[in-house]
Amino acid sequence: MAPKVLVVLTSHDHHNANGNPTGWFLPEFAHPWDVLHSKTELVIASPAGGKAPLDPGSIEMFKEDAVSQKFLKEQESLWTNTVKLSDVVSRVSEFDAIFYVGGHGPMYDLYSDKTSLSLIQAFAVAKKPVAAVCHGPAVFVNATTPSGTALLKGAEVTGFSNLEEDQVQLSSIMPFMLEDELKRVGATYVKAEQPWGEKVVVSQVAELGGAVITGQNPASAGGVGKAILTALGL
Repeated sequence: MAPKVLVVLTSHDHHNANGNPTGWFLPEFAHPWDVLHSKTELVIASPAGGKAPLDPGSIEMFKEDAVSQKFLKEQESLWTNTVKLSDVVSRVSEFDAIFYVGGHGPMYDLYSDKTSLSLIQAFAVAKKPVAAVCHGPAVFVNATTPSGTALLKGAEVTGFSNLEEDQVQLSSIMPFMLEDELKRVGATYVKAEQPWGEKVVVSQVAELGGAVITGQNPASAGGVGKAILTALGL
């Protein structure tokens, strides 16, 4: 039987500071899906359930990316009818890994979502891989082990860098800077030599064992998918 991966999308569709649209980022779902879908069973969830908002800017930005555009045209049902996150809390035993798609949306809802945080802890305790890409690692910042220690303390991680946020000219409206928050909770933050370069990091939850897989930016999304397969022994 194929391993089962829980994929989590944001439900937040706008930047709080100016109301401009945001959501999850197209290539950060498209590329991992492309890697994972033939070898795993994927269940797609979001905090609110139903339609998870796709950042329209990511459609335009990746209009020349064949994988993203094929996914956009053919797989819309994946994000228009997501399972409510609270409905999977009692089903952790069914899954083999959890993966958070990036985009700015998770900075607003999943960062502090109690259901999501309890899911992350449950997966980590069970030594099941927890993974996220780009802004997705924001979901781990407030996550803890059962003893109350920050989940990422002592772990090597990556995520969207301060410089990349500056370059997309959104630093001034962000609720926080992801790189700074990852460092604040005791993680060792690393990044690619050049902005927008691929960087995938596989580390461990120091207190519990189990893989923490993080990718820095859109270019890292496919690599995160491959790292999830490796962690699952595929």
